[in-house]
Amino acid sequence: MILIYAVIAIAVIGTVAILLVKGRKTPPGTYPTTRDANDPVRGGGTDTLEAPPAPAEPRVAVPEEELPETDVEVADDAAGIETVPVETPAPVEGRLARLRARLIKSNNALGKGLLALLSRDKIDEDVWDEIEETLLMADLGTEPTMELVDALRDRVKVAGSQDPEHVKAMLREELIKLVDPEMDRSLAVERHADRPSIVMVVGVNGVGKTTTVGKLARVLVAEDKDVLLGAADTFRAAAAEQLATWGQRVGVPTVKSDVDGADPASVAFEAVKAGIDQEVDVVMIDTAGRLQNKVGLMDELGKVKRVIEKQAMVDEVLLVLDATTGQNGLNQAKVFSEVVNITGIVLTKLDGTAKGGIVVAIQRSLGVPVKLIGLGEGADDLAPFEAEAFVDALLN
Repeated sequence: MILIYAVIAIAVIGTVAILLVKGRKTPPGTYPTTRDANDPVRGGGTDTLEAPPAPAEPRVAVPEEELPETDVEVADDAAGIETVPVETPAPVEGRLARLRARLIKSNNALGKGLLALLSRDKIDEDVWDEIEETLLMADLGTEPTMELVDALRDRVKVAGSQDPEHVKAMLREELIKLVDPEMDRSLAVERHADRPSIVMVVGVNGVGKTTTVGKLARVLVAEDKDVLLGAADTFRAAAAEQLATWGQRVGVPTVKSDVDGADPASVAFEAVKAGIDQEVDVVMIDTAGRLQNKVGLMDELGKVKRVIEKQAMVDEVLLVLDATTGQNGLNQAKVFSEVVNITGIVLTKLDGTAKGGIVVAIQRSLGVPVKLIGLGEGADDLAPFEAEAFVDALLN
């Protein structure tokens, strides 16, 4: 009898345990996963104890015909952004001297390669072929390369001398002509009588647009301008916070949306509106990176510009290009120029690269000047582009 009672007790305990397991609730703070009948690990079944969180609503673009509105905040000491001390940007003159020195020390194959070839005892056809190849490898472009080689050949022939210093002087003069010191490289950042200057910064993914906007804000603050930033890159995680932090470092406010995936045109519109209301000198709009071959994204960029211009004309559209991308950068520039009418180029990562010739190629192709150059990752490593200083740095 005792054995029978023991068996019955074990059976009862097992049944109760099974019922308890089936009725167990999900632990706090977790979401159960719906089981899949075809899942060999979790087994069949369709019951779910609790519904998983609803997916985020897809971003809905604001129709261009309507006046765009969005919830934005001005991030001076914005909540959720670590407060950083306000810095004093270096004066423009100091940045230029430091950047020139850095370019001179860099391993620049364009200048060093040309000087090595032109310093040979005899400059024959083989040397001219190597010079041509060096220029093409530096992304100078076919037409400018032929112009430079032909001009140098003629001048060396007429001079009747192959003295290295004389040839170097001629090379400097011809390179300066190609870089074109006559192009207007001034930034349209002067306040109008009734509104700020409006600057848009555009480019493909990963070229450093947000960083460039932050660095340019430092340049303008160093020139005693009152600046406001607009965080219209609403797709990249933490882009708005990154821009606001750059602004905080120089005491510049940032207008950003408090909604993830907000319509970028709406944010840009609100930033310009805030700039007009606050009577600042310059409003700079940071836009999301986009591939030049994505038609929808490029159309959206055009929309951002049109929506801004419901309030004020855009004075400057700066395209940020990575100098190391070479001819691909030239292709990017052409597409962006067709969509938003580029007015200037910001060329980054010129330090230690052989791609300095892209300056000439882009300007020749678009008729648009390189206005700013970046030679490092430091906060003040952005400076106005100067044709003669650039060529001198290449050849020294």
